[in-house]
Amino acid sequence: MESSIPVSAKSERRWRSKPLQTSKPSLVLAFFSCFAWLYVAGRLWQDAENRTLLSNLLKRNTAQRPKFLTVEDKLVVLGCKDLERRIVEAEMELTLAKSRGYLKNRLPENGSSSGKKFLAVIGVYTGFGSHLKRKVFRGSWMPRGDALKKLEERGVVIRFVIGRSANRGDSLDRNIDGENRSTKDFLILEGHEEAQEELPKKVKYFFSTAVQTWDAEFYVKVDDNINLDLEGLIELLEHRRRQDSAYIGCMKSGEVVTEEGKPWYEPEWWKFGDEKSYFRHASGSLVILSKNLARYIDINSASLRSYAHDDISVGSWMMGVQATYIDDNRLCCSSIKQDKVCSLA
Repeated sequence: MESSIPVSAKSERRWRSKPLQTSKPSLVLAFFSCFAWLYVAGRLWQDAENRTLLSNLLKRNTAQRPKFLTVEDKLVVLGCKDLERRIVEAEMELTLAKSRGYLKNRLPENGSSSGKKFLAVIGVYTGFGSHLKRKVFRGSWMPRGDALKKLEERGVVIRFVIGRSANRGDSLDRNIDGENRSTKDFLILEGHEEAQEELPKKVKYFFSTAVQTWDAEFYVKVDDNINLDLEGLIELLEHRRRQDSAYIGCMKSGEVVTEEGKPWYEPEWWKFGDEKSYFRHASGSLVILSKNLARYIDINSASLRSYAHDDISVGSWMMGVQATYIDDNRLCCSSIKQDKVCSLA
């Protein structure tokens, strides 16, 4: 009976049963597709929640933060508070200098260590290797021993001016200390390092230390290659007594040396204008300042700028005050004038 079924009917039955055999893999594939869709949808929903949370936090922080920075806030952010404080302190120091340091008829009464008022304090520059020069000076124009004390009774103090060694307490310092115990004619600048490149700062230390130590009408800086006519200098200073704001010397100016390696080279030559010439100043061989100008240097020593040469440095400091420039040819030590009070040693 089975064999009586036509062949076409058998093949049709086989064709209809084939989809029933492949339905399970399709269901598995559909299940995994739904699972993947649910996973991706969950991640997208979670990311959307995170973005919403972050957006809310950002809005809240933005609302709490000031919309603009005040000047005070900017100073704090930029770290300028300390600079602002220093500017205020500098202004206060300048006010103090104007009221006490150099204005006429308003000078402080700073007594010297001895309580005596002097006509002049003369500082003679010297160095560690200048022992023979000092011996020559003590045997010529510079008094020594009892004669030095008698000169001080007349109102004139003379001291060799020197700093300290870079290696504090070494043989250089010990030799100077020993020489000073014997001669008692040194002014030792404890805060200054004695070196050639530090000479512009030495003049600042000298005037500052001298005005703190002795109460004098004038303070005189002399190089160690200069012979003085001491009586002639005293006579010159006597004539200038009670002359406030006196800046006395052999006044000059000159070309600024811009080429490195040449004598008198000025590293900051570009600060002196297009013509490259120095302002008017007293020659460094011998510089005289009245008491109020020396006091000005003392009060403002921390802020006074030094250049490559000490005479240029002093001249720049005098430009900022009401100094009276006195050009005296007798103080031109290299000239051939007969009545000069100084000469090259």
